[in-house]
Amino acid sequence: MSRKSDAQTRAEAEVGEFQKGLGPFVVAGETTRMPIVFTNARESENPIIFVNDSFLSLSGHLRDELLGKSFRSLIAEDAGPEAMSAITTSFQRKLGGGCEVKCRHKDGREFWAALFINPVFDKQGKIIQHFVSFVDLTKHMQEQAHAKMLIDELNHRVKNILATVQSIIRQALSTNADRQTLRQVIKLRLSALSRSHDLLTREKWRSASLRQILTESLEPFKSVDSHADRFVITGADVRFPPSAALALGIVFNELATNALKYGALTKSGGTVHIDWRREAAPQGPQLTLTWRETGGPRVKTPAHRGFGTRMIERGLSHELNGTGHLDYRPDGLVCTMNIPAPDNQHG
Repeated sequence: MSRKSDAQTRAEAEVGEFQKGLGPFVVAGETTRMPIVFTNARESENPIIFVNDSFLSLSGHLRDELLGKSFRSLIAEDAGPEAMSAITTSFQRKLGGGCEVKCRHKDGREFWAALFINPVFDKQGKIIQHFVSFVDLTKHMQEQAHAKMLIDELNHRVKNILATVQSIIRQALSTNADRQTLRQVIKLRLSALSRSHDLLTREKWRSASLRQILTESLEPFKSVDSHADRFVITGADVRFPPSAALALGIVFNELATNALKYGALTKSGGTVHIDWRREAAPQGPQLTLTWRETGGPRVKTPAHRGFGTRMIERGLSHELNGTGHLDYRPDGLVCTMNIPAPDNQHG
């Protein structure tokens, strides 16, 4: 059986005197749900002379492991100089004090607590002990950290949104289109961006499946003539992160807008076939996605690259780190996209 240290023996003697003098208060302190510690103010290190069960539960310690130890042993090593200074000042002042500080659990984990340090006086007005109560702030601090992370993420999203809007407007203004056409072009692109944002909001901005992206992007074009079967979609579903989902939404909107103006959607029998497959490549798994139009008017290669074409190329190269090729075949446009395959193949 190990011998007790002098500090442990002194602490137990202090506890005995303490309990004898304050009887009912000690009983209340032992049973209250608030974590409580008493220290000996006569010694500079403020050794612990009493801890209640609530504090033992909070810290994970046994009572014998704490009695006689310096109060500072409860504080995390990286608590910071401001917190340690506040604790020292609270022990020295007759009015006591407190602070929020990071504490140390027995198993090495750290937890946050609000400390309230109050002096206990003898009949001559001398401080003989300190009464320290704890309020566990760990959950509160975690929620604060989570809230900060959400705000930082929101700021990042807003910056990306503004950059996308600026790009849409800048590229629209770089054309020779009249004011009415420009207004319509910008409106359609912003509407596509809005629908993608609605989708990601429903998915809590974690990711979005390729089928969901296509559904949101193509919905306005399905309702043009009430024929939802104008789009034939095949492929094992995959999920994309938010930035890629936004870019794909704009790309599909551009392709559908072009099909409605010049391609397969201009004729009642026209159809758009969309399929994709996962393929191995030296740079890593790739997703090859094909947009193929049939049943529309005879196609001619345009004399110049339009705004929509530039938007498709920008979305694929800058946002998705991929490539796209527009093949103006006489029987229908074929757009082939190659983009890095997301990790979650089946959503």
